[in-house]
Amino acid sequence: MYTIDQEYINEIIINKSRFICHLAPVKTIDEANDYLQKIRKKFYDATHNCYAYIIGPNGEISKNSDDGEPSQTAGLPIYNVLQKNNLTYVIAVVTRYFGGIKLGAGGLIRAYGSSVSQTLSKVTLKKLFKVKQVNITFDYQFHNDIMKLISKYQMFNQTFSEWVSLSIEVPIEEIDNLIEKLINITKDKISIEVLPNEYYTF
Repeated sequence: MYTIDQEYINEIIINKSRFICHLAPVKTIDEANDYLQKIRKKFYDATHNCYAYIIGPNGEISKNSDDGEPSQTAGLPIYNVLQKNNLTYVIAVVTRYFGGIKLGAGGLIRAYGSSVSQTLSKVTLKKLFKVKQVNITFDYQFHNDIMKLISKYQMFNQTFSEWVSLSIEVPIEEIDNLIEKLINITKDKISIEVLPNEYYTF
């Protein structure tokens, strides 16, 4: 599965109708609803604000809305593009300003789908990883070597006292190899704690 880490905006015009697509990362249903309300407020005078969102490590939570367009001509095409690209933790809102020319059901499906597809063509997708938190404590003499080794991981909770302590997020399939390298670098003079909870990040 993939996600995005920032908002993307793109506009296309089809038969004089404006289609403005907003893509944004969301972690929860509440975040998705808050973002949707923000777009609706900003584009309060639009003809439609149709949307779809997908949430969960396997995309198990989803919702879409046609917002007054004919049934399944807007929200579902938006959702289908997100699903086809294996996206999760994302919302797409497509705002339409009607240009006076009716597109028909097929035209609407293509228009809303294209709006999201063209926006996604500008996006850098982030792969989701299943990770665990690893806590390590070690002597100052190993600090530089360890920092080089763990530089690609998300680091937090770093403290300096008698020892250096920090936490990192490590993809599950890389944990054993990392532990082996940490032990080798420090000649086993290191404390390593792998927390049991698994979660997803990118």
